[in-house]
Amino acid sequence: MIHIFGGTSDARAICQLLDEAGERYSLSVASEAGRQLAGNILGEVVVGRMDSDEIANYLQRHAIRWVIDASHPYATALSENVLAACRRQGVRLTRYQRPSEIDRLSHPLLHKVDDVAQACQLAQSLGPRVLLTTGSKQLADYRYGLPEKVLLVRVLPTAEVLAQCEALGLGVDNIIALRGPFSAQFNRALYEFCQPDVVITKESGNEGGYLQKVEPSLALNIPCIVVRRPQPLASEGWGEQVNSLQAFAQRLSGWQQSQGETG
Repeated sequence: MIHIFGGTSDARAICQLLDEAGERYSLSVASEAGRQLAGNILGEVVVGRMDSDEIANYLQRHAIRWVIDASHPYATALSENVLAACRRQGVRLTRYQRPSEIDRLSHPLLHKVDDVAQACQLAQSLGPRVLLTTGSKQLADYRYGLPEKVLLVRVLPTAEVLAQCEALGLGVDNIIALRGPFSAQFNRALYEFCQPDVVITKESGNEGGYLQKVEPSLALNIPCIVVRRPQPLASEGWGEQVNSLQAFAQRLSGWQQSQGETG
């Protein structure tokens, strides 16, 4: 039995490969939105956050023999919990890490920072209207760090996320509730409509539409702040890492051969 962590497009693509290969698996997502984004995969979808003890118990109860961590590059707490649980249970672990594109662009208006605090500090000097394309997870940090700014937030259109926005004092003039990723043309039209003084985004890779978010901002002479990914866990902690679906497909083929030999 295989278990995947992650409500990302990467995780869904991995699930589709497992479906094609006829493998039994389950997928963990944090919320009902993650269940919806998983689409019509054949594996069971498990909704809810788990700490390392809960993950270890789940792996034991369901006789999981291979875990794939395809969670978002910024979900470091989850990855740490998965790693600890797999070590405890002696379960094979593969980390799927989408490639970065942060070094593909360099521009005087493109600012690369290490965390939310640095992003807020820099945005303080860049005008009153700040467009966040960073998702909902750290909205409270941005609201705290930019108390005098007009925040425009692009987030998923779910009741939970909208309630979070409203609790932070963000109203209908501040919320852009849409599911991405979006094309460069769409983003350019949005920027022209919203008229932000600065765009803040993440190092989301091709799957997250990184270039499609940054390039239109620069083309419109709007400063863009990119929050770099957190430092990955030490590579020696992982059983293996892959950064493409082709590489994962090769691991899957090897897995199936080993199971046939031991079965």
